[in-house]
Amino acid sequence: MKFATYSTDGATYYGAVTDAGMIPLSPNFAQWPTLRNVIAADGLHDLAQAAAGRTATHTDVTYDIPVPNPEKIICVGVNFPDRNAEYKDGQEAPPNMSLFPRFPRSFTGHNRAVIRPPESEKLDYEGEIAIVIGKGGRRIPEAEAYDHIAALTLCNEGTIRDWVRHAKFNVTQGKNWDASGAMGPWLVPFTHAAQLDDIRLTCHVNGELRQDDRTSRMLFPIRRQIAYISTFTTLVPGDIIVTGTPTGAGARFDPPKFLRPGDVVEVSAEGIGTLRSEVADDA
Repeated sequence: MKFATYSTDGATYYGAVTDAGMIPLSPNFAQWPTLRNVIAADGLHDLAQAAAGRTATHTDVTYDIPVPNPEKIICVGVNFPDRNAEYKDGQEAPPNMSLFPRFPRSFTGHNRAVIRPPESEKLDYEGEIAIVIGKGGRRIPEAEAYDHIAALTLCNEGTIRDWVRHAKFNVTQGKNWDASGAMGPWLVPFTHAAQLDDIRLTCHVNGELRQDDRTSRMLFPIRRQIAYISTFTTLVPGDIIVTGTPTGAGARFDPPKFLRPGDVVEVSAEGIGTLRSEVADDA
């Protein structure tokens, strides 16, 4: 079962996703106002039970990012072999992963516009799998890392390419433009290792396959990401780790293929689904 945060008729809900629409569940769980509260209470199973046998009653909805206002969104950079090779520095793989933060406001939901700002025409796409922390912790051993994942979702980690080059070692300002990326459409509860260990991740732009790789080829597997990140910061329920993008982003073409208004980006992963975004200029 899949769970989403969405808006309809001027109100925000969370509920179970069906082919016919949404089964609203938030009215049944006043003690958990958002999916972040559900995750903190280990309540996804309760939602599944509450949705059993019910039919969708919300059919005209707008998707929001699945976990509202997470305390932390931490992104892993340069995490596939071919992506590392793009840097042409002779280094086979760095000893430690590159990390940077993103702010919740920099993401929008499924089937909503990703915004190209007037300050730059170099909006790029990066298809990624994101994990949502369910059980918090500090200095989590790799062998126990999967026990701390509540759910999976997808991310188009949109980037303003020239702004990531404004400083010598800092990409934050190129990664956090309002609504420059997307997350969703929904949460898929994480129950077994096969959901992550070797799944295909793709990104299409206007139907053209641009990115294609498998999680088994990550330079820093997700277990290691959780262990490494939790060494220096306490992970809490609802935190999101965006786990890395394959080669094939628009900046790597000659000439570059940056996104333009009307372009459609679709990020897909086996067992999770497809996140769709259409590009628009900032009004």
